Amino acid sequence: MSSARTKSSSAKLSQRATPGRLETEGKRSGTVGGNAGARARPNQASLAKPSARLNARTINPFDDAAPKSPFEAAYANGAVPCRLQHGSVKHKLQWTTPPENLNFDPILVTFAEGLRETRHPYTFVAAEGLKQMLTIEDAELRTIPLLPKLIPPLRQGLGSANIEVFFRSLQALMQLSDVTGQHLNPHLNTVLPQISRKALDKKHKDKIVKALQQLEYNGGRDSMKVIKARIPTYSSIY
Repeated sequence: MSSARTKSSSAKLSQRATPGRLETEGKRSGTVGGNAGARARPNQASLAKPSARLNARTINPFDDAAPKSPFEAAYANGAVPCRLQHGSVKHKLQWTTPPENLNFDPILVTFAEGLRETRHPYTFVAAEGLKQMLTIEDAELRTIPLLPKLIPPLRQGLGSANIEVFFRSLQALMQLSDVTGQHLNPHLNTVLPQISRKALDKKHKDKIVKALQQLEYNGGRDSMKVIKARIPTYSSIY
C-alpha cells in the first residue's frame, strides 16, 4: 500500500515538472513552448537581386552620416568641378567648368590626392579627372610648377598595400612624365623606392618595367642613372 502511494506521488511530481522542462528546453532551442518546428528567417543575402552582385557598390557622396576622406569631402562640397555620368557602356565625367578654364592649383593636386581612394565613384573621378587635365594644350607649363605638391600624394599611393591604388598612382606618374619630361627627374628618388618594392613581384613585373621604360624615355639618360641606382635589375632602353 505504501509502495503504491509512493509511485502515485512520483507520477504527479513528474507531470508537474514536465511543463517547466519543456519551457526551459524551448528557450534554449530558440522556440516558444519547445516548438522544434519553427523555421529560421531566410538570409538577407539570399534575397538580394542578381544585379546587386554584378554592379559595383556606389557610395552616396552626399550622405553626411558617412565618414569622409579629404577627397570625398571635396567632392561632396563641390570643390571637385566634375561629376560622374553613368553610361550604358562606360562612365565619363561631366565638368561644371571646362578643364582648360580651371586653376591647376589646387584642382590637379586634389585629383592626385584622390588616387588613394578605394570606393566608387571616387576612384574613377580622381584618375579620370587628373588624366583629362593633363591632356589640355598648355598642361606642361601649368603642371611643372606643381610637381613639389603632386609628388607627395603620388608617393603615398605608390606605397599603398592596395594593388589597385598602386597601379592607379603608377599610371598617373607615367602621365605626369609624358607631360613634364625631364622636369620629373629630380623627383624620381622620392617615388622609386615604393616602385622597387613591387618590382620584385613576378605578377606585376611586366607592368612596372613598362612604366620605368616610359620614365626613362621621357627623362633621358639622367633618369636612367637614377632608376638603375634604385632598381639595379632594370635594363635600360638605350
